[in-house]
Amino acid sequence: MTIAQCQRLATAWSTALAAATGGKTFSTHGTTWVWLPARRELAMMFPEQVSAYAVRPALAEGVRLGAASVRIWLNGAVDPAELGPLGFDQSWQPWWMAAPVSAVVASADDGAVLTTDVPDYSGPLEQELRVVRSQPQQAWHAVTRDATGHNVSGAAYSFHPSGSGDLHRLGGIHHLEVLPGYRRRGLATALLSATARAAGEAGAVDLTLNATPQGYEFFSRRGFTLLGRGRTYVLTL
Repeated sequence: MTIAQCQRLATAWSTALAAATGGKTFSTHGTTWVWLPARRELAMMFPEQVSAYAVRPALAEGVRLGAASVRIWLNGAVDPAELGPLGFDQSWQPWWMAAPVSAVVASADDGAVLTTDVPDYSGPLEQELRVVRSQPQQAWHAVTRDATGHNVSGAAYSFHPSGSGDLHRLGGIHHLEVLPGYRRRGLATALLSATARAAGEAGAVDLTLNATPQGYEFFSRRGFTLLGRGRTYVLTL
């Protein structure tokens, strides 16, 4: 497992989200951009180098599309010097982690349910859920609910791209979150297991994710190891 594979999988996930929500993917001077309309975010995905020459036309397109923010995803080898004069600030740091599916899937998922429809969702959450209904299916979504069954207490996605070359055995875990009032009850573990199981049944052998520093401890306990750290830069429009 390499960071380069993690980055390609993250790009494939963003591309799938864009396709499901009416967005698009385009290039400027050899760099790849993904427009995510549900979040009104334009993202440059892991360029080999960053130049103002490549960024400026994408910023103009972002303004035309109505973007609220522009995010640049980088690995540690890329020089970000030309982003500062364009107004970008350094943002959160993704910690790339990986684990075998077999190490993550638990014997029971303890209430996490795979679903393609969550009536509670609205706005970006509702729009992005369309990715699990796209065909061929590449994404799965799991939720947990409170004791009444009326309120969502946590959610997560997994993703296993179809027909993606060296990614055909690799799956991703995305947007795993448990709401503050429901934490430390095993829900994150259940969500992780349920979504990992779905990706594994689709053919994934290994899983990757980008954790926050706060999430690193949890994922380490669940079988994930750290591969390396990336960087992101953001511009608010």
